[in-house]
Amino acid sequence: MEHPARYLDQPLPVIAILRGIQPSACVDIAAVLIEAGITVIEVPLNSPDPLSSIRTLAEHFTDRALIGAGTVLDTTQVQAVKDAGGALVVAPNTNVDVIAAACNAGMTPMPGVSTPTEMFAAYGAGARHLKLFPASDHAPAYVGAVRAVLPANVRLYAVGGVGPKNLAPWAQAGIDGFGIGGDLYRAGDSAPDVIKNATALMQARAAILSGGGTE
Repeated sequence: MEHPARYLDQPLPVIAILRGIQPSACVDIAAVLIEAGITVIEVPLNSPDPLSSIRTLAEHFTDRALIGAGTVLDTTQVQAVKDAGGALVVAPNTNVDVIAAACNAGMTPMPGVSTPTEMFAAYGAGARHLKLFPASDHAPAYVGAVRAVLPANVRLYAVGGVGPKNLAPWAQAGIDGFGIGGDLYRAGDSAPDVIKNATALMQARAAILSGGGTE
């Protein structure tokens, strides 16, 4: 069986951040996201009953998407996410114990980083996918600056303040992917709401990949 982290290997992958989602809504929302081509889905652990949502998503979509948790802050949560069937561990910060626990469990850690010090600490602990957070604190040119010193096998994702209208400058600067929350899903959104949002986002991504992205 292929490792679910393969969904991060596509060009400019989008990570859907479903903060606030209810377990009863997660299948319908994930289904329209996957249909739109968004195959990495994160349920933050400060959502209502997040482990139930992760378990349900894993049962329905493990063969079609990378499913995991966000706002993972300690190693106990890493194990809980694994037990629920999650394979992705996203955090807002760089906690080397969380990174090591995820790696040891065969999961994919994606710690939050802002500075080169945090990036190298995360890399040293085993992370190869780094979440630049909040991206809105940096100009896209920052990506090029840190790329000059980061190992070549690091993939960097812009998260926080990034949406359909400003994907292009980040992509042009060398970002590898995006984490999108409110521009895709807000608590209570219906599947038609999410279809509309996902379509706009993926059209912006497609324009970049075809060479037609604009700032």
